Amino acid sequence: MIAVTGSTGQLGRRVAHRLADLGVEQRLVVREPARAPAFPGTHTATADYADGTAVRTALTDINTVFMVSAAETPERVKQHLSFIDAAVEAGVRRIVYVSFIGASPTATFTLARDHWATEEHLRSVGVTHTILRDNIYADFTPHFMGTDGNIRGPAGDGRAAVVAQADIADVAVAVLTSEGAYDGRTLNLTGPAALTMYEIASILSVHLGRRVSYVAESIEQAYASRAVYGAPQWQLDAWVSTYTAIAAGELAGISEDIPEVTGHPATSLPEVL
Repeated sequence: MIAVTGSTGQLGRRVAHRLADLGVEQRLVVREPARAPAFPGTHTATADYADGTAVRTALTDINTVFMVSAAETPERVKQHLSFIDAAVEAGVRRIVYVSFIGASPTATFTLARDHWATEEHLRSVGVTHTILRDNIYADFTPHFMGTDGNIRGPAGDGRAAVVAQADIADVAVAVLTSEGAYDGRTLNLTGPAALTMYEIASILSVHLGRRVSYVAESIEQAYASRAVYGAPQWQLDAWVSTYTAIAAGELAGISEDIPEVTGHPATSLPEVL
């Protein structure tokens, strides 16, 4: 049996749906059972990542876990480590973890450092694992636009190989249902093209039927324009560093892992939209 976390969100729901279509029995580990999808062959277990006792109970008799990263908070890494430890204690033998492209302790994108810490812990506990390092979701690009309908940020002329959530789900299902073919691997999941923010704005313009512009900001301007939301400093840092990571070229690499694993090409941004 496979346990799937994050099924109340977009990526986890896609994975659960695909597994159900394949007739795979799965346990959906959620915080709010009422929000869990009711796919054939699924049942739910209630657990918060930080609650080791609940996680151990939820993962009893589970062989493989699909682990979507927790909500972005200062406690995220602590929650991830608690979940992984509880999963190992419950007897889970394999974890497939959703990480971020270029995860490292010195990544420009601040939250990619959280993913690196999680990856390192996953490696240290000795459980069989596969790491899926995703680029920015192509599905999310319309949300780059601010209240004026344009994109603003300090990305300069940098590029990002934005990736379709549907492709990530396809890879996840292939890995989860494989006979160990991807054990120990780190897969880099990207779109087929690395795009500048100017190009993303142009593609959004065609999709929306109106002009969308990219307005390049300095780092100081980026912090100032986002300060109006009243977000805590760590979140402002995350928002701004998404763009500075693009400017630094850390999201520009194009991988062939999606075609290799799924047998189909990665989906372009226009196709996603």
